[in-house]
Amino acid sequence: MNEGRRAARRQVLQVAAKLLEEGGSEAVSTRAVAAAAGITAPALYRMFDDKDGLLAELAAYGFEMYLAEKREALALTPDDPVADLYRGWDLHVDFGVQHPAFYMLMYGTVQPGRRPPAADEAHALLVRLLGRAADAGRLRVPVEQATRVIHAATTGATLALIGEESSERDLTTSTRLRDTVIASITTDSPASSGSDLASRALALDAALGTALTTGPPAAGAGLPLRDTETALLREWLQMLAG
Repeated sequence: MNEGRRAARRQVLQVAAKLLEEGGSEAVSTRAVAAAAGITAPALYRMFDDKDGLLAELAAYGFEMYLAEKREALALTPDDPVADLYRGWDLHVDFGVQHPAFYMLMYGTVQPGRRPPAADEAHALLVRLLGRAADAGRLRVPVEQATRVIHAATTGATLALIGEESSERDLTTSTRLRDTVIASITTDSPASSGSDLASRALALDAALGTALTTGPPAAGAGLPLRDTETALLREWLQMLAG
């Protein structure tokens, strides 16, 4: 492919990427892309064959974006293989949350044996990170198994967050899962909070909830709080637990 055709193809992919970000995969019709790119439909078909071909190229384009962001961010972190696993997890989830339509195209429509080269490169990057951890004696399971665990967990966490309303999305879900999963495959001890404040707050909140749902208490055994005060206390307890 000569340089001119490669540049034209890249320009069409950029146009299609904009349509995808704004309206999801439904907005990426061959007619809409051709019109937005200022080319004819036959010209678009000559480039990508059909809509499936266009979407496959768009998924590869998304993986290129993802890898560029990940390489740049990991280059700024300390040379610590386990720290890079934590950072890599956060970068993966953040990309999915920031580019949900791209992420759904990249990871939500996967077919066995049909992974774009850029997806193979993303997979290889994770294998290299885990290989470094193994070389340092900080991996407790084989690299292949650890790769499957990390891939399944990050993909599941990201798709779950994408499926939530942005106003209700709680990224601590990903953080807790990340800490649990990485602690299960590495020899590093999980980070300690240094306090059992969270568990005590949860226990008190549960006790309050039980007291409120078991019917009228015996004389003198009721909560010395009004309903609004009890609600406020339980809100504070949940904040402490979080």
